[in-house]
Amino acid sequence: MMVDLTKVVWWGGTLGQASAHVEFPHIWARSDGRLALGRLGALCEQLKELTCRGYEVILVASGAVGVGRQRLRYRRLLNSSFDDLQKPQNELDGKACAAVGQSGLMALYDALFSQLDVTSSQLLVTDNDFRDPLFRMQLSETVNSLLCLKVVPIFNENDAISTRKAPYECMQDFSGIFWDNDSLAALLALELKADLLVLLSDVEGLYTGPPSDPHSELIHSYLKDKHEGQITFGDKSRMGRGGMTAKVKASVYAANAGTPVIITSGYATDNIMKVLQGENIGTLFHKDAHLWAMPKEVSARDMAVAARECSRRLQGLSSEDRKKILLDIADALEENENLIILENEDDVAAAQMDGYEKSLISRLALRPGKAIDKSVVCTKQISSLAKSIRIMADMEEPIGHLLKKTEVSDGLILEKTTCPLGVLLVVFESRPDALVQIASLAVRSGNGLLLKGGKEAKRSNMILHKVITDAISDTVGKGLIGLVTSREEIPDLLKLDDVIDLVIPRGSNKLVSQIKDSTKIPVLGHADGICHVYVDKSANMEMAKQIVLDAKIDYPAACNAMETLLVHKDLLETASLNELIVDLRSEGVTLYGGPRISAFLNVAEAHSFHHEYSSMACTIEVVDDVHAAINHIHRHGRHRYLSIIIIITLLLFAHTDCIVAEDRDVAEIFLNQVDRQVAAVIHNASTRFCDGARFGLGAEVGISTGKIHSRGPVGVEGLLTTRWILRGSGQVVDADKGVTYTHKNLPLES
Repeated sequence: MMVDLTKVVWWGGTLGQASAHVEFPHIWARSDGRLALGRLGALCEQLKELTCRGYEVILVASGAVGVGRQRLRYRRLLNSSFDDLQKPQNELDGKACAAVGQSGLMALYDALFSQLDVTSSQLLVTDNDFRDPLFRMQLSETVNSLLCLKVVPIFNENDAISTRKAPYECMQDFSGIFWDNDSLAALLALELKADLLVLLSDVEGLYTGPPSDPHSELIHSYLKDKHEGQITFGDKSRMGRGGMTAKVKASVYAANAGTPVIITSGYATDNIMKVLQGENIGTLFHKDAHLWAMPKEVSARDMAVAARECSRRLQGLSSEDRKKILLDIADALEENENLIILENEDDVAAAQMDGYEKSLISRLALRPGKAIDKSVVCTKQISSLAKSIRIMADMEEPIGHLLKKTEVSDGLILEKTTCPLGVLLVVFESRPDALVQIASLAVRSGNGLLLKGGKEAKRSNMILHKVITDAISDTVGKGLIGLVTSREEIPDLLKLDDVIDLVIPRGSNKLVSQIKDSTKIPVLGHADGICHVYVDKSANMEMAKQIVLDAKIDYPAACNAMETLLVHKDLLETASLNELIVDLRSEGVTLYGGPRISAFLNVAEAHSFHHEYSSMACTIEVVDDVHAAINHIHRHGRHRYLSIIIIITLLLFAHTDCIVAEDRDVAEIFLNQVDRQVAAVIHNASTRFCDGARFGLGAEVGISTGKIHSRGPVGVEGLLTTRWILRGSGQVVDADKGVTYTHKNLPLES
């Protein structure tokens, strides 16, 4: 839809007038009936941005009846005696409410727009007005004059004197009359020759069924012949006259007459801007939609269902057969390494042309480290990925592993075993090697998998996905691992809580936070973290230099690369520390100092100890002793703690911390007192060792630093859960009569 939408928005030249409809009862009212000022303010801010970009905006709004009803109820309350309040209250006349509320509603819009330095105007119309050709001509002239003056016209039906009492169903003469604000917006869009009509609703767009039904799917491009019979409409709005039925009728009419229409949610604070940027938002109505060559794509839901079915077949295989699939994947990667390298190099070249940051390009490229011959480095990278898969294949079978065995009662045996989670959704940025690692982990753990990679690695992800799925036997099916590409956006995927069991975002803090806030699915979030190296006064400085240099320059973009170097105060004026600083600089590392050392080293002061550089840069600071180093890590190793009930977040905690010291007592203090939230603590070795492959896990989902679930590098075990198996011989509870509970632990081998 993104391509189609971009064409529609800009079709026929620069966008001239955009008529946006908002409906007060659903979108701009709270549950208590009062105005939702936050959403109204967000709407006005978006319209301000549009006018600044040269768009001409017309707003069709409602809400006068609601505002007036509040005022009149309050006035009636003030003028009523206690006895009056005990009597049944007559419903307030809607036309009187509209007359009272109109001035208040416009005063609110005027106040909001004036804060943004935007001038607005009010135009009240009735259905009978549009029967008069002279009125329609004058209307067009007035609106054009207002738009030339950069004024936002705000239309509303004059409910105080409107004569309409029933919906107008005759679409042949629709141009002369309207029933609700949806049809008014459509009518105005055509009369004023708008290039786009946006109808805001309380849902994301048009669904095949009730939006609350998890099986209902959002329709991105409406085709009457295809969708008319599929759609089930719910009730109309709580206070309004229309509902989705009215929106669809108005949209179909306007689109057929030449004005494209988009129905989208008014609850989001930036949906109008997203529409004009061509994002996959809402439902599009266009007269030529039936002529577009719709790509034959499998929906994300279908992929998830297929992944679940394939995972069940995978679990039904023997351990040796599952192992063979992994070995076949490893062989396929090595056999297709040249093709993989070519596709990856195209992604890297495109990222460089688009001006991506060097740290992202470093993660994108399948060539960690330095080398003159890039192909050799890539070969080593592909080989290392294949090697990690083979290591994983040779590990103990993880599925159905017996963890505990208990005799509940005589002849009644309870077993606790491992089992797959189900279907995983992994959203990742930049790193195509993550696709290989996670796919192999999913196969080993018996899980189905949906992958959504970043657009910057599109070619790499597609070739890796093809190579891997081609290696999966037909007994299981290629649907075990699905790759979501252009049609499905992340928000659509996050709604599939009935078919996806766990979301694993790998990427920026922004990505992880957005996903956590946008889904009911449990989230295992892997993001960045700060890695520290503390060099104690007892350190062997030659060893310290090797560790620090490796931790920083071996792969600066890695999440386990050193970001902060802490040094004991007694080392401040030593030649060995000076040599370490010189070595870092000679390797091209940019140094930023803390408050105590920046002047001494004559370097710029770091703006924050929380910053993860992911590049050839790091922060250096001096501390008094090991306890001060530990306190520094506790203060700056994390920003906040976000784990709540079902959401497992691993965000911005201390990642891996290292001490270089010969004093064993000092080392033990560091190892035992550094916060337990740190994923790994290391003595006299590089932080770069904190890695699934180097820990012998074969591969990893990410580095967990949370207090629950897996800790450190998360391998196969992090993608498993447990279930209980009870083996009996006809036992019944029967209120526990005659049952003797033994609860005896049994050896696992028995």
